[in-house]
Formats: sequence, structure tokens, C-alpha cells
Amino acid sequence: MIIMEKVLKRHFFEKVDLVWVRVVTMALGLFFIFFSDAILSYFVPGFIQEALGGAVIMGLVVSFSSVVGLIADLLLPQLIRGLTVRKMVFWAVVTSLSFSLILIFTTWWKLLVLMLLAMAIWGIYYEFLGFAGCQFVADKVPLHRRSGAWAIMGTFKNLAYFLGPLLATRMVLVGGDTGLLLFAFALTLVGLIVFFVLNRQKGVVQQKAEINWQEVNLWREFEHWWVLLEHVWPVIMMSLLMGIIDATFWTTGAVFTETLAKRSFEGGFFLSLYTLPSLFMGIVMMKWGVYRGKKKLAEKFLLFGGVALLGMAVSGAIPWLLTMVFVSSLLMAVSWPLVDAVYSDIVARMGRERKHMIGLSNSTISLAYIIGPIISGLIANSVGERLTFVVMGGVTVFVCFCLLLTTPKKLKLPQVEIKNWE
Repeated sequence: MIIMEKVLKRHFFEKVDLVWVRVVTMALGLFFIFFSDAILSYFVPGFIQEALGGAVIMGLVVSFSSVVGLIADLLLPQLIRGLTVRKMVFWAVVTSLSFSLILIFTTWWKLLVLMLLAMAIWGIYYEFLGFAGCQFVADKVPLHRRSGAWAIMGTFKNLAYFLGPLLATRMVLVGGDTGLLLFAFALTLVGLIVFFVLNRQKGVVQQKAEINWQEVNLWREFEHWWVLLEHVWPVIMMSLLMGIIDATFWTTGAVFTETLAKRSFEGGFFLSLYTLPSLFMGIVMMKWGVYRGKKKLAEKFLLFGGVALLGMAVSGAIPWLLTMVFVSSLLMAVSWPLVDAVYSDIVARMGRERKHMIGLSNSTISLAYIIGPIISGLIANSVGERLTFVVMGGVTVFVCFCLLLTTPKKLKLPQVEIKNWE
């Protein structure tokens, strides 16, 4: 980042906003790491299902990563106090490389214990990146630009997850399972190099990280979360709801996509149209620059996104279903960065104890990916895949309507009590 800033100051200073330079360099550095993860995310479920011989056991093994992630959300706030963004990204890369390496071993020895170990490490990797992203935005991005920052970072991330499955199918044909895993391993290393080259810091005295296993207390962390939950529950509800919807698309939605693809070629774009809006909405959010009323605005966009999902009940025609899923995703692509920006505002106000809030916010996604596939699977067994999204839309409209009536204008924190946590 230092190199890029010098070049921009010399040649383009009048035209370029250096805040966005920081955001883009952060996002670009993480792009290759997410790209590697996207390839593995596409590869792992099918590989485990084939190796272990069943969809149910595959779902249980994959969900184990979210269980470990939830535990990590409880432990990390107490273990990585004072850890910098660069160090958190470094440990995310280390865990990602370990994940790829263990998966390579599973191509030779298809052992359940190895796969569970890989999933556990995968869950920890996600949490390190989640903590790093939240702390970066809270520290480096001004209040009025945080929604745009999250949108830009989301664009790079979702581009990686859009391209990953496309490349993964080719890699399996060319190099087989081991070749794909080695390629993902190499991509992660490239991401590490790019991140540290673009995000060099100069002349910054970092706080020394404090790691003391004797002070780890899960019950105390639950108490901290409960105190925070009493004050920030509206944004927690929104992120949990969006996480469940996302988990539904990547499980039941993947099955529904295959069903539609058998009916017509266009039906195979169902899941792709869900991911598409996130690729360009980052630019829109950056230009929009929302920094006031983010909570209510996120609730309204999420509500109308639920209405679009309800629209899938009108007809089972593929063009109509594709239109509804695109409109719903377009609206929710606005809600995601707004909710993330609210989290960043809260984190910035918590000072040294910020990682407790980051852990709580990350835990909602972990919880969503534990219960989301189970809930959507039960609904799909009762009413089918298409109506599963209709039910999700109805729940979304109801929850968001209640939130609009009850969400306070400002989420106040018990600052005196938070200071005593130290």
C-alpha cells in the first residue's frame, strides 16, 4: 500500500481517494486467498460425499467446520487480544494451507478423522479472516465510507467465489483431485505474497499481542456476548437471517439448480444469478456512500428481498424464477454491506474490547451455516425446493417488518461495563 500511495501522490493525487486505495489493496490481497477457498468450497462437498458414500454424512462432516468456527468465535476474542490485521491474515493463510495439505492426504487415505480435522481447520481459517476484515474497516475506514468499503471488499470476494467453481471443473479434468488441491495451495501462497506486498506498513508501532491460555473463560465470553446482544440484537437478527438464506441457496438452491437445469439450459443459471448482483453492487454502494440510517435501510432492502422470494410462489416458469431470484439477490446485496458497516461502527466504538463484538457477529454466520441447511432441508422435504424459498421469503418479510417497528435509532453500548471487562 505504501508503494501505491507514493505513486498516486506523485501522479494522480488530485483524482484518487487514498481511503479507497487502502480498501482496494486489502481486497486485492485477499482475492487470491478467497479464490483458493472458492475452488475448495466447490470441490470439498462432492469429494467427501463420494469418499464417504452418502449425502447425509457429507452434510454432517461439512457442518463440523461451522461448529468449530462457533467455538473459535468464543475463544479468539480472548486469545488474540492486540493481534494486528496483518498477523490475523497470516494465521488465516497458515490454516488455509494446512487445510489444503490435509485434503491432499485424504486423496490417498480416505479417512473420516482426516476429513474432520480438515473441516476443523477450515472453520478456524474463516474466523481469522472475519476478524481481520472487521478490524481493518473499523480502524482504517472513516464512518461515512464503511458501507462502501464492505461493498468493495465483497465485490472482490464474490468475484472469487463466482470464478472458483468455473475453474475447479476444468482443474479436476486436467490435473485430477490432487492437481486441483495443489493449485489451490499455490493460489493461497500467491495471496499471502500479494497481501503483504500491497499492505506494507511503515512507522506504525503495533500493540503487542497478549495470549494467555490461563485467562480463557468461555462462560465469561458468553456473558460478554449476552451484554452486547441486549443492545445490538437488531443487527444480529439481520445477519443471522441473511446467513440462513445464503446457506439455503448453497444447499437446497444447488439441488434446485440441478433440477431446473434438467428442464432447460437456462435453469442452470439459478444459483449463478444469486451470486451475480454482488459482483457489481459494490461500485453502486461506494458511489452511494450511505452512512446514516444504515440499520433501517438494510431492513427495508432485506424486506423487499423477501417479497421477491415470495414471488416465486406465483409461477414455476423458469424465466420467472430466474427473475425473482435475481431481484431478491440484488436487494440483499445492498443489505449485506450496510449490516457489515453497522458492525464496523460498533467495533470502532469498543476500543480494546472490540474482538468480543467481532466474535459475536462472526458467530451468527457460523450458527446460520449450522442450522440453515437443516432448516431448509426439512422444509424442502415437506414442500419441495421451490416453495422452500417462498417460505424463507415469508419469514424474511415477517422478521424485517417486526425489526422496522422495534429497532432503535441508535444502538447504545454499556461503555462503563465494557471498560471493566479489561
